[in-house]
Amino acid sequence: MDTLTFPTSSRPFLEPYLPSTAPTETQKDEKENPLPFTTLTFATSLDSSLSLAPGTRTTLSGPQSKAMTHYLRSRHAAILIGVGTAIADNPGLNCRIEGVGGYGSPGLDGQPRPIVLDPRGRWEFDADAKILTLAREGRGRAPFVITGRGVSADETRRRVLEECGGKFLELEAEEGKGFDWGDLLRTLKREGLESVMIEGGGAVINSLLEPGFQHLVGSVIITIAPTWLGKGGVVVSPKRRVDEKGTAIAASRLKDVKWHPFGEDVVLCGRMGQV
Repeated sequence: MDTLTFPTSSRPFLEPYLPSTAPTETQKDEKENPLPFTTLTFATSLDSSLSLAPGTRTTLSGPQSKAMTHYLRSRHAAILIGVGTAIADNPGLNCRIEGVGGYGSPGLDGQPRPIVLDPRGRWEFDADAKILTLAREGRGRAPFVITGRGVSADETRRRVLEECGGKFLELEAEEGKGFDWGDLLRTLKREGLESVMIEGGGAVINSLLEPGFQHLVGSVIITIAPTWLGKGGVVVSPKRRVDEKGTAIAASRLKDVKWHPFGEDVVLCGRMGQV
């Protein structure tokens, strides 16, 4: 079943950057918030690249940090990617940590709800898509696919998706800009999703790092692999800001930063802050 193990000794380092689980005042505040707790997480090379080229699947995480990523999935109600990643990777978007639903435990406890952003209806999945196969096997949940309002979903795909427990959701999408992150996150909260882990790809991550949306991010967890992918890769880099004199300044700076080695990789945890 390709089950992964993430040792309990490695988990306390991550805890301050994750959604709360105990019935505390913090958790109460999160439930009353109209937005879900949002974690931005991805693996990058030393030159801030996610992949060698658009549409090219590129493995960066080592075994320890890969297990960490699956543990993060178990701690979030949803995991979100863009349609480009769904098309390129045919991902499972489930959690394979030992003891979660479908991997040593009955039911789906610990399995996040996949969310695929597809404003123009480009994802032509069928019943054999990995994400739907895992849902039918009880090893993951079927996705919610968010399309632009008025984008008609193919009835065959709609039926296949709904039979597995997923569904299409419509949301206003601005031409050339995609969804408004505030509207999108409020929609997920209304669907009962208290936390969301945003995992990729490049267009989604860079969009969320726009100055007007950065404040929506609760925490940032980045795996940095000891490799350069070289020029031409898919780069994560927010737009540079300009001060009142027209001088370029840094886009942003993380605060409350901690670093932790996982095998040959290093993991950075922090929260969004301004320069």
